[in-house]
Amino acid sequence: MTGFRWRGIALGLAALALAGCATTPAPRVALDAVPAEQRARAEVNVRVFYRVWGLVADWHYDPKLHGVDWPAAGVKYGAEAATAADDKALYASLNAMVGLLKDSHTHALSPTRSIERNTQTRARTGFNMTRVDRQWIVSELVAGSPAALAGVKIGWIVFARNGTPFGESSEARPKEGELARWEFIDEREQPVAMDLVAQPLSTKPRQEVRALPGGFVYLRFDAFDATDRRWLSEQLKLSRAAPGVVIDLRRNPGGGTISLGITIGEFFDRSVDCGTFVTRSGHRGGKSSWQIGSARYRGRVVVLVDGATGSAAEIFSAVLQERGRATIVGRKTAGAVLASWFHGLPDGGELQLSCQDYVTPQGRRLEGNGVEPDVKVVLTVADVRAGRDQDLAAALRVLAEAASKER
Repeated sequence: MTGFRWRGIALGLAALALAGCATTPAPRVALDAVPAEQRARAEVNVRVFYRVWGLVADWHYDPKLHGVDWPAAGVKYGAEAATAADDKALYASLNAMVGLLKDSHTHALSPTRSIERNTQTRARTGFNMTRVDRQWIVSELVAGSPAALAGVKIGWIVFARNGTPFGESSEARPKEGELARWEFIDEREQPVAMDLVAQPLSTKPRQEVRALPGGFVYLRFDAFDATDRRWLSEQLKLSRAAPGVVIDLRRNPGGGTISLGITIGEFFDRSVDCGTFVTRSGHRGGKSSWQIGSARYRGRVVVLVDGATGSAAEIFSAVLQERGRATIVGRKTAGAVLASWFHGLPDGGELQLSCQDYVTPQGRRLEGNGVEPDVKVVLTVADVRAGRDQDLAAALRVLAEAASKER
């Protein structure tokens, strides 16, 4: 998932100019024992390693790096990275190293993953999963995808991929054309095995608008970016007469701070405090909403969230919640709220690096904690299989009750 991003040109140039010049001496990675036929690969690996290690040492938002002994980590993972035979092994090593920080927004992206991020296309089988009752369940299908064409159904339990059962993590990054055997439990509790070939599919954010009972309006957008914020503003302006809207941020991983400030501003008549960002030096910079072009929507607002709601989507939810502007419905959000930059690496990969922490207007730190909904909804396999959206049903009850009190 991409996260909460800063994209200032001046800041990006400064980062590129200074990155890799770590104030802490970098560990020496020896190549003496590397065979001559592997030396070229090893030299590239080491350049990538040094850049990642130095960027973290110099630019991570926590100068103490959460207590991690970074020089020692460099000694261990530098040697490991040097001998990596391919990108998969190299980036596994780099991510094991930055993983010591236990940081939601610091990750190393291989050249392939960098291309996927920038083109918003990647190899997939075409379904999304949600964690329900300690099981992974198919919650969305991509139309025309290998999974949809093969007959995978929403509500099926995802049991295993290539014989490996799914645990707490659902991460699977297939290559284009890669064949994998997926094992499911269908709606009749029967096992189903399918061989699915990953194909390039768009990962562009979705947008959806529809009318709801009572004159309310449902609005879903999947990223805080320029395209989605303009779409939302237009829809809110078209829905000015609606007594209430449901903003669906389930599976929304966040986006940029500019879009965040503008989007929050759509729901207020004046600029409001959006919280504080804290830099490596301890500087605290407040952020306010932007009101230029705002829809200034005045109806009631309900925001749907879940464990895949992250970053800017969490800040949006927290700010509207703290100001009493929206009721938050669903399940606790991801707790992945740090500002980050993307830095280029020598082989064409990227390092996403956290550069600032965040606290809400009321001083809550969301990283690792998330946003607790005002109305908690328990998701069940039976509901998903039956197509019952209990989050939306709860949102409509909130809006209807508020409307009845106003009569």
